[in-house]
Order: sequence, then structure tokens, then C-alpha cells
Amino acid sequence: MKTLSINMKSHSSPSQGKTYIESCSNSEAEDEPPSQTRICSDLEEEPPGKKSSIRHRFFGHLPDSTWNDWRWQFRNRITTIDQLARFIPLTHQQQAELKLVAMRYPLSVTPYYLSLIDPDNPDDPLRKQAIPDILELTMGIMGKEDPLEERRDSVVPGLVHRYPDRVLMVLTNICPMLCRHCTRKREWRSGGWVRTPGEVADMLDYIREHKVIRDVIISGGDPLTLSTQRLEDIISKIRKIQHVEIIRIGTRFPVVLPQRIDEELCAMLSKYAPIWLNTHFNHYREITPEAAAACDRLLRSGVPVNNQSVLLRGINDTVETQMKLCHGLLRIKVRPYYLFQCDEVEGTEHLRTPVDVGISIIEGMRGHTSGLAVPTFVIDLSQGGGKVPLQPNYLVAQTDEELVLRNYQGRLFHYRNPEAQPSPELVSVTSLFNGPELQQFQPEGAKDADRVIIRS
Repeated sequence: MKTLSINMKSHSSPSQGKTYIESCSNSEAEDEPPSQTRICSDLEEEPPGKKSSIRHRFFGHLPDSTWNDWRWQFRNRITTIDQLARFIPLTHQQQAELKLVAMRYPLSVTPYYLSLIDPDNPDDPLRKQAIPDILELTMGIMGKEDPLEERRDSVVPGLVHRYPDRVLMVLTNICPMLCRHCTRKREWRSGGWVRTPGEVADMLDYIREHKVIRDVIISGGDPLTLSTQRLEDIISKIRKIQHVEIIRIGTRFPVVLPQRIDEELCAMLSKYAPIWLNTHFNHYREITPEAAAACDRLLRSGVPVNNQSVLLRGINDTVETQMKLCHGLLRIKVRPYYLFQCDEVEGTEHLRTPVDVGISIIEGMRGHTSGLAVPTFVIDLSQGGGKVPLQPNYLVAQTDEELVLRNYQGRLFHYRNPEAQPSPELVSVTSLFNGPELQQFQPEGAKDADRVIIRS
């Protein structure tokens, strides 16, 4: 695979044998964030026994201007277990186990997202999304490296064409946070890369040549790790293709690093409408004032925002949690779009739930909240079968004449089933009306009311 470095020097980590991208200080590197991070060495310890957030304890000395600088956040991601142990209590055994996990499935989490985690709760739902777990290895025998067979459906490097009218552009494998349930977990071992201009040109040529394509989805990794300038270069070229109607961006930046959604980015996106953005809130605690402000900036720029959650064991696998999440999303004007069954990916089995859990959640929400708050539960089939929506079974029985339906309360209702092709019947008006009513409906000049007919 041809890749393009991000104007930075690469080096290998002797402990893990993986390629990373070293941080630089020039302005070009700041526009294109590095893949490896450095943590400030002058972290401040809080007095023993004082309760406070991770930000207050470890980043309290930073001014808001620095904390809210998304480039600073990106450069200072936590990427090693030794760094992580400075923020979250880990025993020596846990550190040893997690180092084994990180050798196969690396760690990356932004200081912002880390500050949302309860460091003293091993079962914190945000921690489970961001922090490695030994179960990624002990249950690693289960699952597939590429369950959706994206490689098979890649028509040119980085471009997946599975559905007739849409394509998926994978521009980079770099993310601000490596979510432990990631569908493309296989890419983590490849080091940091972005597509070369030549590879992007090949993708665009394919889209131009296939006029059936009306919808282009830009994904990664996370495409917003690219500079706004580079992203605009790609989006502007897509928009010039006349048969492309919709551009979609898949990103988790509004959740894990909302400061990236700045005025410069939003102003750029507003020029190339219609652009839709799908993001990825999994838990209501991720809906922070910063995340809400990021979504608001997008919406005010004319970019609608949808949410695609993944159903995760011990994180959001209850009706109560999903209800709080979806209500919270609507409050910040984000539409709950999909609830995905967690894909059958190697290293994620401990986070997967039975399919019945998702169906039960949808059933527990339907009728108890607005339909606008109920996402569509979807399985993305392995072997490239595509997305299949699943719903609770409300149809109890059916004949040509009648359906028996169960409502959200469990009550049964009979519903008359209309004929497939109803045959019109002539009905005498005189058989329907008697007395003065007939005169009101008799057309002027009609001598025989029986000649006036209606269709049933």
C-alpha cells in the first residue's frame, strides 16, 4: 500500500516493534496532527484525599486556551501504559497485562476524553471504550480480522464500493482515540498513514467513471485528522463531480476531541453542501458542553449531524442508558440514527452482546418515547452482506383480509388489510341517502338520482 507521511519523521518503538510518527513543531505538522504523542512532564499532583477530575488533578495548571487547542490535545494523546498509569490506578499485574494487549492493539486516548473517565471505577463505561483490556487477547481467538470484507469490495486502494449508489473513501487510519470496539482494528498495526495524492486521484477517477454513484462517504481512521486545507482539497473535487449528490463524513471528533470542530472547519464545510456528518456517541456522559457546542457549530454551518451508536456490553446495553443517550442527543439537536450490533471483529468479543439485547432495547423504547428518539437497530453482516435492520416482532398473525398486531403495551389489535388491487363498485346514491340529503348531492340537471354514483 502506498502511503504518504505527514511531514514528520518516523521511528520504531523498540518495545512494540511498531511504526509511529514523531511530533514536530513546525506549522505544517500542527495542521496535520502527528500519530505519536508526548505527555507534559510537569504534571501536578493533587493533595491526597482530594476528589477532582483528571483534568483538575493532572492538567489544572494549563490555561483554557491550551486545553481547548485541539492540536495540543492531539499531540498529547496518551499512547503507552506507563503514561496511562499516571492517570488511572493500575496494579503491576494490570500494567503487565495491558502492555501485552498494547503490543497487538495499541492505545491512544486524548486528554479531553481521559478527563471524562472515572479513574477509580474499573467498570466505567467510558473507560471500557478507551482503555485496553486483557480480554482483547484472551478472547481474541473469536472474531475475524475483516468481518465486513472491505478489502474484497475495494475497487481501488481505499475505496469500498459495496452498495450500487454509494462508495466509502478511507483516507487515513489515524484517529484521535483508538476505540476498543473499532471495526478496523486490523489497521492499528500498520502505523500511521494517509492516502497519497495519487491514491486519492484514483478514487476520484473511479467515482467520475461510475455515474451510478450519488453518495460519497469519507471515513478512516478519522478523516478530520487531516488538515482542513487537505480535507477541502478532497471535498471540493468530489463536489465537482456532477452525479455526486451527497457527501457524508464519518468522524468521532465531536465526541473524543470536540475542539477540532472549529470555525475554520465549519466555514469550509458550509461551502460544499449538502454535507452530512455522522458521529458516534455511545454513552450519555459523552454529551458534554464541549461536545454540544461542536455539534451546534456544525448545525449552524448547515451540516446535519446524525449519531451511529454501537451496542456494547457493560457500556450502553440497557434501555435506561439508551434512553438517556438518545434524549441527550435530541437535546443537542443530533438525530439518533443507527444502533449497530457490535461487529464480529477480533479483539472485541468481550464487548459484544447477544442480538436479542438490541431488539429488547428497541422494544423497551418504542412507545415510551418519541419515535424520533428511537434509532434503527442494525447488523452489518459479515462477508460483505451489508446492513440489515432488526425490529421487535409486532406482527402476530396475518391473512389476506386481516392482521393481528401487538402494540408497545402488549395488547392485541385486529387491523383490516386492504385488498392489493381493490375493484371499484358502483353504489347507487339512493341506496346511501334518503330524503333531503339526496337533494344536496344530486348534480344540477340530473333527472335520475340512480345515475349518480360514487366509488367505494
